[in-house]
Amino acid sequence: MSQLKIYNTLARDKQVFVPMEAGKVGMYVCGMTVYDFCHVGHARMMMAFDVIYRWLMASGYEVKYVRNITDIDDKIIKRAVENGESIKQLVERNVMYMDEDIGALNMLPPTVVPRATEYVPQMLSIIEQLEAKGLAYKSEDGDVNYAVRGFEGYGKLSGKSLDDLRAGERVDLKSTKRDPLDFVLWKAAKESEPAEAKWDSKWGKGRPGWHIECSAMCSATLGEHFDIHGGGADLQFPHHENEIAQSEGAFGGEMVNYWIHNGFVRVDNEKMSKSLGNFFTIRDVLKQYDAEVIRFFILRAHYRSPLNYSDAHIDDAKGALNRLYTALSTVDIDAESPTVDWDEEHAVRFREAMDDDFNTPLAVAELFDLAGEVNRSKSLDAARQLKALAGVLGLLERAPQAYLQGGSDAGDAGVDDAISRRAAAKKARNFAEADAIRAELTAAGIILEDKPDGTTTWRRA
Repeated sequence: MSQLKIYNTLARDKQVFVPMEAGKVGMYVCGMTVYDFCHVGHARMMMAFDVIYRWLMASGYEVKYVRNITDIDDKIIKRAVENGESIKQLVERNVMYMDEDIGALNMLPPTVVPRATEYVPQMLSIIEQLEAKGLAYKSEDGDVNYAVRGFEGYGKLSGKSLDDLRAGERVDLKSTKRDPLDFVLWKAAKESEPAEAKWDSKWGKGRPGWHIECSAMCSATLGEHFDIHGGGADLQFPHHENEIAQSEGAFGGEMVNYWIHNGFVRVDNEKMSKSLGNFFTIRDVLKQYDAEVIRFFILRAHYRSPLNYSDAHIDDAKGALNRLYTALSTVDIDAESPTVDWDEEHAVRFREAMDDDFNTPLAVAELFDLAGEVNRSKSLDAARQLKALAGVLGLLERAPQAYLQGGSDAGDAGVDDAISRRAAAKKARNFAEADAIRAELTAAGIILEDKPDGTTTWRRA
């Protein structure tokens, strides 16, 4: 039986995975800063760790999967002020949109979803510990900063030396930091910022820096030392490097055993990002393509490889997924979900692929081999195995005819009726009833979008 190997960014090599506690895994993943809709780059990151989560569970581990929400941040404050709404209103709306999008993509909910604002006391405690060890100081402008040169291991995750970083730094004449490399732990409050963005501390009113948020949330939910920490490759430096400096500086000892980073989504050889303006929101893409096609498109690439986004690539994924469902449609499979026969040859190779740093392209290749066998022999056992193995990746979980026919318009009147009832409930300020109706529709695969003019549109997931 193969052993699970994970590419550990810290070691710059694949390593056999050995959990700290036999049969259990603690995994923390940096989640969304919820000031806007999620884009396909975000979907790729969350999909990578959804598959890792699924495979760890399929391998028999009890997994505590923590994916945070950043609900206080410069971008969030700026957007809320621009919109003329409270931070809470902006956050709750975008969390709802995020949950709808990732639900449509068939991602499993994490075990724990902490929000940064719920852990401010823990952040303050860590900062106090750093200050006591000479690793944090209050500057003249009221901010509390981390003294990078005081932490001996700084740069070990990214491979950047302090001299390299110093050579590439930008000089800020207004800065009151002792060293340009130092980063903020606690931001002093500004009069222009809303009251809900300010907390009391021994250093005065303010709010946490981004990096300290994750150090507090992961240590509070998984402990000071845990198995896996993940996120996008863009977080390797400075975010994750700074997390290590904070957590190991405060607590001593190693923070994380395995660091996992997924590759970028690229458009015309540029990273997809909001700052470059070349991004596509998940919900816009779902207006054009079936959600399972998008899931399959992402899973056909290895999580650490660049993923090239284009309509042509998604159309190709659609055709490939159609072939898998077409194979299943030729055999009358039981209504109940089949279980994997892990001794069968395709399953053995599927496991070897997934145990080799979650190699989904090779695992998917086994699905196509099985589909070919189903097409040739019309074997019920092969069809069951195909459906069961695909299910490990969150694929082929619908009835083949339902997928191939692209769904049905039957029931549209029922959806419209539910939307009307929800609108009436909102007008009557019965928000619990309105939320319940929305939840029912989401569970049925219906995604709602409330427009600024008060109308509501819907689409099938």
